[in-house]
Amino acid sequence: MKTVSLFDRPVEIRDTEAKGRGVFALEPLPAHTCIEVSPVLLFEKDQYANHGQYTILNEYTYVWSNGRQGLALGLGSMFNHDRCPNVYWKKDEPNRCISYFTLREVSPCEELCISYGEHLWFDDGSTSDHNHHDPSEEESSFLQNLLL
Repeated sequence: MKTVSLFDRPVEIRDTEAKGRGVFALEPLPAHTCIEVSPVLLFEKDQYANHGQYTILNEYTYVWSNGRQGLALGLGSMFNHDRCPNVYWKKDEPNRCISYFTLREVSPCEELCISYGEHLWFDDGSTSDHNHHDPSEEESSFLQNLLL
């Protein structure tokens, strides 16, 4: 598995017409490449329930253990949604970070997208018969023995 240096990543953030800002490949990225390890800022359950869920943060946080919510820093909150993503994410709760890996080879200029799951708070423009990618299937394949 190839890991790209945090200081020499072949990705950039660009504006898109349909999704706002997103992460794009600048060069070919092989399958199973770690493209980001984002530290996570954690919000306690009561903090989030009383304040965070009423802000724009509600669109960017990940469900964490014990009812907490985690905000991925770095590129982690910049990945847009796709029902057929080319990036998989894996939480590392003990180290409070999320790692992002390519699921397949990615072409230059291709947007790097993750799946936000089935319960979206926006219309993603896809049809209900579209094949949905289940990231948990990938975890059991190439990430099963990965040590973060």
